[in-house]
Amino acid sequence: MGTPRTGSGLKCLLSGVVLGVVLLAASAIVMRATDQRPFCSSCHLMETAAVTHKLSSHANVACDDCHAPVSLGARLSFKASSGLNDFVGNLSGKEISMPVSLRTKDVVNNNCKLCHAMTNLDVASMETKAYCVNCHRNVAHMRAKPISTRMVADE
Repeated sequence: MGTPRTGSGLKCLLSGVVLGVVLLAASAIVMRATDQRPFCSSCHLMETAAVTHKLSSHANVACDDCHAPVSLGARLSFKASSGLNDFVGNLSGKEISMPVSLRTKDVVNNNCKLCHAMTNLDVASMETKAYCVNCHRNVAHMRAKPISTRMVADE
């Protein structure tokens, strides 16, 4: 006869499943929190971008909804490399040049087209320029306006 089962294997399996669910939920919460303007603006490099975003027509859109790829795997990789770049830039005190990179510009352009797909169905000029920001440069961050003419909230 065998030894009686104590259920330790089942306990171990259930503990692993619970731990996995908790880690997945925590990861989702962290991912969403790091997509938002308050987190992004915590670096001095992003202060101007945060202020101009807050005043824009896209103020209700999370930063990474525009600035990160849509697919989860690509988003994780992109956020890791961009975050590291921003962290190093923040430590060194250097300003972010626009556009940050061609990769970033492509991501933003793809996200513009995804969000505005229905609006753009009947736009004949959609492919006349390589990037949406070629015509709509000041939409999300008012980049076309000199800093001296930009309004800041509560002023």
